[in-house]
Amino acid sequence: MIRIRPYESNDIESLTHLMGDLGYPTTVDNMKQRLKDIGSESNTYTFVATIDEKVAGMIGVRQVFYYEGDGCSTQVSALVTGNQYEGRGIGSALIKYVEEWAKERSSNSLYLTSGIKPERIRAHEFYKKQGFEVNGYRFVKKLSNLNMSK
Repeated sequence: MIRIRPYESNDIESLTHLMGDLGYPTTVDNMKQRLKDIGSESNTYTFVATIDEKVAGMIGVRQVFYYEGDGCSTQVSALVTGNQYEGRGIGSALIKYVEEWAKERSSNSLYLTSGIKPERIRAHEFYKKQGFEVNGYRFVKKLSNLNMSK
């Protein structure tokens, strides 16, 4: 049975492995710092899906309030299922959980971004099956790392 709950600090090793499964390998120390930074943001939340008390997937979300209108939307900023758990409904369960969670917090939509790489095609099909629609472009401008010390 899939159980979804908020991230706990003892999940760090599992989340580190999940980032590798997502294609972004990292270290436990780096993941600890990331989650510390993420946890310091008041509108950012991390949830994990467990099977038999083992972390099998995660979703990171943030509530984004509008300038151009009333209300807010919920952004899915990370979603991953462990490779060994694929096809067991974990991703769908995480999306459904966040949909209900977001509604309770008055969000009027969920959105996410995903790269346009061949290895993301399966993910894109999954998102479409979950009811997401492609509706725009994402523009990115890389900023150089400036040394601010004098």
